[in-house]
Amino acid sequence: MSERSLSAGKLYLIPVGLGGNDDGSLLPPATRDVTRALRTFIVENAKAARAFLQVIGHPLPLRQIEMHVLDEHTQDLESLLGVLKSGADCGLMSEAGCPAVADPGAALVRRAHAEGIMVVPLVGPSAVLLALMASGLDGQRFAFHGYLPADQPGRARRLKEIEAQAARATQIFIETPYRNTALLRSILDECRGDTLLCIAVDLTLPTASVATRAIAEWKKKPPDLDRRPAVFLLYRDR
Repeated sequence: MSERSLSAGKLYLIPVGLGGNDDGSLLPPATRDVTRALRTFIVENAKAARAFLQVIGHPLPLRQIEMHVLDEHTQDLESLLGVLKSGADCGLMSEAGCPAVADPGAALVRRAHAEGIMVVPLVGPSAVLLALMASGLDGQRFAFHGYLPADQPGRARRLKEIEAQAARATQIFIETPYRNTALLRSILDECRGDTLLCIAVDLTLPTASVATRAIAEWKKKPPDLDRRPAVFLLYRDR
């Protein structure tokens, strides 16, 4: 285990809004204060990050804020670590929600630990935990699978595997909003009618909806999820 580097900056993990025109009001004051004090950020999406910093009232003009992109295509983590090693405190931000959860930031966090850089998680909204809280499903035992395969055969196989595990623990997964309709269709086609499915949509937004029903009930009136951020949870009563 690496000893903590006293000369390196800290890596702050900053939750942001889950979608839409989020005004940052759900963030605790301490999280907003820390974010406003930072001058350097490592972000998944620079445009979304600038909009977030503007809406929470960052005191610096956006052009004076240093931003480094870390997305699914980033391979050079060493240059990002170099920013921290130079002594600069950095804020890590996902495009939405909590960084390093179903997010490329996890790789940087792991490298930061290996280099003895202090990692500081801040409080804010997590779509995964909010959905689990509101689902009414087993909150003592659960697993998060992130994204399922995009191709139909692979997605169908993975759903069968996940449903088999749903008798022991709540199974949670997500999809990019434009593929939600295809994923829901696969769930309704592949899963048993008595399996419980919770669909949590637009969490924290005025259009938010959370509902838990048996698959057979969802088949009667499937919801319109097209291009809406959603979390899916499966569970089977023993």
